[in-house]
Amino acid sequence: MSVLEQIKSKASKLNKTIVLCEGEDGRVVKAAQMATKEGIAKIVLLGDPEAIKSANPDVDLNGVKIVDPCTSDKLPAYIAKLVELRASKGMTVEQATELLKDSTYFGAMMLKTGDVDGLVSGACHSTANTLRPGLQIIKTAPGVSAVSSFNLMICPPQGNQYCPDGLVVFADCGFNPTYTAEGLADCAITTAHSAKAIAGIEPKVAMLSFSSKGSAKHDNVTLVQEATRIAKEKAPDLKLDGELQFDAAIVPSVGEMKAKGSPVAGHANVFIFPDLQAGNIGYKIAERLGGFMAVGPICQGFAKPMNDLSRGCNSDDIVAAVAITALQTEL
Repeated sequence: MSVLEQIKSKASKLNKTIVLCEGEDGRVVKAAQMATKEGIAKIVLLGDPEAIKSANPDVDLNGVKIVDPCTSDKLPAYIAKLVELRASKGMTVEQATELLKDSTYFGAMMLKTGDVDGLVSGACHSTANTLRPGLQIIKTAPGVSAVSSFNLMICPPQGNQYCPDGLVVFADCGFNPTYTAEGLADCAITTAHSAKAIAGIEPKVAMLSFSSKGSAKHDNVTLVQEATRIAKEKAPDLKLDGELQFDAAIVPSVGEMKAKGSPVAGHANVFIFPDLQAGNIGYKIAERLGGFMAVGPICQGFAKPMNDLSRGCNSDDIVAAVAITALQTEL
């Protein structure tokens, strides 16, 4: 069974309800059918029911709940709740009513009130369109200073000698251009939890740098060193070490030479990049030159699970996001 099949299988046992916010997109409608047929989750699809069905005549939506945000009987309660949540920002009933015409805002209110367990959007809207209602309505989880993202990097079919679990995890490759030391530490801890819950691996976390254990001096190195210290204080039982160069993190002989006695060096399976430039470049090198399959970026750090899709996604990608979102409910 492949890694993605294992994820889907685990998700199907949870019987969670996931809202897909973009019923106007045929890929999303098809994914709703697929996820329902495979039993991965119960699906709520947002949009005009008649428009969705007429635009997708060959898609069987039996078992999919279609909700029109403009006519939902929950709309008055959502408007009142949004006014309450954003009262400090001066939110009015009129403003809340206008915002909730946006299906992602409506979906976020469904998630906030517990009417669904998770949210997936972004197939035909920008990342900002997904993250904005998340940050305004769902907010970050307790103790987490910033939302971040991770990618599951699945090994190519021929395998990889440094990838005994069949995959590794990279973060942050999609959201935060820069980090404070505390933010980077929180990203590392949250990613470790995600790796265990979703990928099913025992995380060994490497805090990456161009330096290994003080081999270079620079403010960028100091940031990673401080983040490592904070992460160890916050999660003392987590196998985490840094700062480490990538080869020291993944190659046993190099790890032994550059970071002797480290519980992680040479055996890492979770890699925390120091900033978005490094993370984004790194995952695309692994994908394009190394043949790894990149699943993500997957959001983490929200108080409730919600995920942003790439606008280049296909229906299979959306189904995978549904399964991962369902698993995040257990974090």
